This record gives sequence, C-alpha cells and structure tokens, in this order.
Amino acid sequence: MTNLLNLESTTKPYNPQEWQRGYESQPNEYAYEIDEIEGEIPRQLKGTLFRNGPGLLDIGGTPIAHPFDGDGMVNAFYFKDGRAYFRNRFVRTEGYVRERQAGEILYRGVFGTQKPGGWLNNAFDLRRKNIANTNVIYWGDKLVALWEAAEPHRLDPYTLETLGIDYLDGILQPGDGFAAHPWIDPSCELDNGAPCLVNFSIEPGLSSKITIYEIAPNGKLLRRYAHSVPGFCFIHDFAITPNYCIFFQNPVAFNPIPYVLGFRGAGECIQFQSDRPTQVILIPRNPPHKEVKVLSVQSGFVFHHANAFEREGKVIIDSVAYASLPQVQPDSNYKEVDFEALDPGQLWRFTLNLSDNTVENKLLESRCCEFPYVNPAKVSKEYRYLFLGAAHNSTGNAPLQGMLKLDLQTGKRQFYSFAPKGYVSEPIFVPKPNANAEDEGWLLTLVYNAAHHRSDLAILDGEDLEKGPLACLHLKHHIPYGLHGSWSDRYFGEQL
Repeated sequence: MTNLLNLESTTKPYNPQEWQRGYESQPNEYAYEIDEIEGEIPRQLKGTLFRNGPGLLDIGGTPIAHPFDGDGMVNAFYFKDGRAYFRNRFVRTEGYVRERQAGEILYRGVFGTQKPGGWLNNAFDLRRKNIANTNVIYWGDKLVALWEAAEPHRLDPYTLETLGIDYLDGILQPGDGFAAHPWIDPSCELDNGAPCLVNFSIEPGLSSKITIYEIAPNGKLLRRYAHSVPGFCFIHDFAITPNYCIFFQNPVAFNPIPYVLGFRGAGECIQFQSDRPTQVILIPRNPPHKEVKVLSVQSGFVFHHANAFEREGKVIIDSVAYASLPQVQPDSNYKEVDFEALDPGQLWRFTLNLSDNTVENKLLESRCCEFPYVNPAKVSKEYRYLFLGAAHNSTGNAPLQGMLKLDLQTGKRQFYSFAPKGYVSEPIFVPKPNANAEDEGWLLTLVYNAAHHRSDLAILDGEDLEKGPLACLHLKHHIPYGLHGSWSDRYFGEQL
C-alpha cells in the first residue's frame, strides 16, 4: 500500500475503469485462514468484524440497475491470537433463492431493476424483494442482516448460514420494516446506565409514520413509540442523544405513478427539492414521548449522521450532507459516474437551540467524505474524534480512497491514502481492551485493491493514522463495494 498523503494531485488520483471493477459480482463463497499479511495483526484484537453489502450485481448475466438492488452478502473476519479467518455467504432470502433457481430476474428493485418484458410485465407488481444487503449486527444473542424496507434475516454467527426471517421475538410483525442504521446507546439513562439498541421503521406516504424501538441486550423490548409527520419520508439514518431520537426529513417529493405503471423503480420516482428546507424532527425518548419538536434548516440531503449530543439546552448533530441529490435516472449506468459533476458529501454541524427553535449550521470538513464512525462509547455523548472515509484530494468529488481522522477539539486532521489503486469502505473503530484515550484503538476498513482485483482488510492505529496500516490482510479475491458493518467482541471463528 502506498501512502500518497503529501501528493495533492492535479490529475485524477484514481482510474475510473479500475474503480468500476469493484462493482463486479462475487458469486463465490469462501472460508479460509488469511495467510497473506503485510505487517502484524495486533494480538489484543479479538472478536469478529461483520460486513454487509450487495454481492451480486447481475442475475443470470443480466446487470441490475443499481448496486442498492443487489443481493446481500455478509462477510466475517474472525480475529484471535494474532491470526485472522475469513468467511462470506449470501443471505438466503426468498428472492435470492428463487432467482438463483430460475437464473433470471423475478423481482423489481427499489432503485430501478426491472423484470424482463418491459413496462407491461412490471406494471402493478409492487412486491418487495427483501435483499438484506445494508447492515449486519449482533445483538440480543442474534446476528441479523438488515434492509430497512423489510424484516431482518437471522444468521448463524459461526457459519453465516441463513436461519430465516426473524421477528425479534414478537417485536416485529410480518411486513414490518426495521431500519439498517441502529444505534447502541452505551449507557441509557432510562435503564440505569445499561446499554440498549435504538432503531426505527418508517411507513412512508402522504403522511409518514416513524416507529422507534428500544431493545435491551437480552433482545427484549424496552420501549416502542411512534410519531406521524406530514409528507413523504426518505430517511436512511437517524441520531440519538440521551433524551431524543433525531430525524432529518430530507426535502424530497415522491410521485408513485411511474412506479405503479411499471416505467420506473420507486427510487427513481424520488425528486430532490432544493428550494425546500429539511425538517429536523426530535422525538423524546422519555415516556410519554409527546413533546415532539420540528425545526427547519437548509441542510441539503443527508444519508448519514456521525453523532449527536446535548449541551446547555442545545442539541448538536454532526452529519455528512450533500448540497443536492441527483435523481436516479432510468437506463443510466451507475458505473459511469461523473464525479466532478456531483456535489461531494461534507461534514456539517447542526446546532439546535431548543429554547427559540432555531438552527445554526457550520461546515466542519470540506473534503469529500462519507461513512462517519465514532468510538462506540461516545455515541450520544460529547466526543472528540471522528473517523471517515474520504477522497484523496482535499477538494472536489471523487471515490473514497483514504481514512480521515478529525480532532473536533483542536481541529487537527490525520489522513492516510490508499490511492491510486485502493478504494476504501466504511471505517469501523474497535477500542483496545482497557483503553483510556478516546482514540486508543484500531480502525478497520475493507479496501478494494484495483492493482490485484482483490480486497484487503487494513488495520490502522486509531491514535496515528499517518503511519499507515499496522497490518494489511490480503484476501484471495475481491468483495464488491459494501455498505455497513459492525464489530462484536465475541470470537465466532471456532468452526473454521
């Protein structure tokens, strides 16, 4: 791996054709010890890294229209005693199994994938294919793959075998959604400091219903509460503080007619409205959850929040925001991205004054960035360090090729680049055992290595990114660009 930290490039630090190959399908499933390693795996690193993302970008040789429509493939990295093992398996959803048997597309995708036969064969087919491709988390003694429009799928954490749809011991009902961005409150004040998982589901429409679930470490429901807001909600992530769940209702409109008539996917019917403000919805976590606040701000479009906390009667939220969101166009090729024509994601701080219902916004990081991650112990609390995937150059829009660390107290930045051949994924921060400092831990990120058409898992020192990977684990193959993942301190590698 080459660190080009000091080589601010006037030309593209990436090759578009090489970047595109990271979107090739990976139909194979593997299980092996990783034996090609540069550097040394820290011996204290013990547990399992789970990651999820679209593994199939074509079905029976027919390309899907958008990677967000790809079938979920879960990857696991098992660490113990300075050694690492790898396993990947597709989530055996009903749709995946049926399409593998048929060898062709049988379902419409949310982001534009259509069944063969034109609009006539797609009209009025409103079935949802649960693709389980967005996140994976171990909670309540269950490993579940998540896709926000439908129920979770439970997996065996040792083998990644699909055990079936899981309704979380009756918390969910058939047809319920369960979002792909749960947060773990490390010390919930409502539960005497015990941790709890907080997640939501949305029933969108002319009026959208947000339902929030708070779940104990044993998987039991602690609280369920709901609130309806006017208008259509396109919300992927949210944020939590000790007292609030916070949702950014992005300014979009949804016209379902082309979708119902078979001309477009549902995601292609969403239109960003730059002249409208974002509605920031604060739903109290404290029963009876009634004093909901709604504030307005010009935020652009937000997919991901980094963290939120409360200070002196104000709620502060750090988020990656885009000035605009281009509409997904039918018949467009998602691999043919003109990065320079798109607005980059940038890190903004939104300060909500609850006494006068005003919002201040401030740009914290102008470099193109995404997939923010904080020390898990700092979720919902005031924090100092933030880790993100970022573009190689400090200006402009481009694929994510480096790891960026922000010190929000001093403004200092650390950056390590895998350019020109490396393309990074979401960073996962793993605290060291008995760590004292907030950044005392390891940063794990999956890197697509275009030079060898394979993926590497890089382990960096959270206190000093700039010295480069402590270890780089070379897989024997590539993993298509993924979405989200999580770390468990449990080691599930016994069956390898």
